Amino acid sequence: MSGKARDIPYSAAELKWIKNNRTMSRRAAHAAFCRKFGRSDVSVDNYKSLCTRKGWKTGRDGRMQPGNAPWNKGKTLPYNAGSARTQFKKGNLPHNTKYLGHERISKDGYIEISIAQRNPHTGFERRYVLKHKYLWEQENGPVPAGMCLKSKDGNRLNTDPSNWVPIPRGVLPLMNGFRGPNYQTAEPKVRPVILTLARLRLKSHMLKVLGKVL
Repeated sequence: MSGKARDIPYSAAELKWIKNNRTMSRRAAHAAFCRKFGRSDVSVDNYKSLCTRKGWKTGRDGRMQPGNAPWNKGKTLPYNAGSARTQFKKGNLPHNTKYLGHERISKDGYIEISIAQRNPHTGFERRYVLKHKYLWEQENGPVPAGMCLKSKDGNRLNTDPSNWVPIPRGVLPLMNGFRGPNYQTAEPKVRPVILTLARLRLKSHMLKVLGKVL
């Protein structure tokens, strides 16, 4: 016995009816088709397969159509103590709301603060900036070109403006421990010495470069 599926024949009238009623749901159309033509040999799957082969789509994609009202419109859900306890209360803000002044820790260990300044990348009305730099510039003006701020006590979370000093960016590699003492791990009383030596080394290097150029 052959396992090949048997082709189900349809008359021209039946095919025309199926095509004309393709926008009905498949089950409803199948039931109406069987009643009209007495086709007990055609299953719902047979009906669906025929429509698929012919490309006769219902035109529905599962989304709510314009003008259709949802089934629960105007209905009040029954009170449930468990769900009511966790429902969002009017006027409350979710725990992760990024409000003005909100602070977070950056991946580099610095505090960032949300300020009322438009984000140039997203256009949002607020943006995050380094808190220590923001506070320092409030008192001293913009950080000079080619300079960056370095914490005096080595604590990146201490954002007091008095704890930060502008230094040339070229000094940073001379303070990370690869080419001399590590500023971050040094004793507090030693840090000013490390910073001064780094400045002198950078200045000496620049004079050598300048001398070669001249």
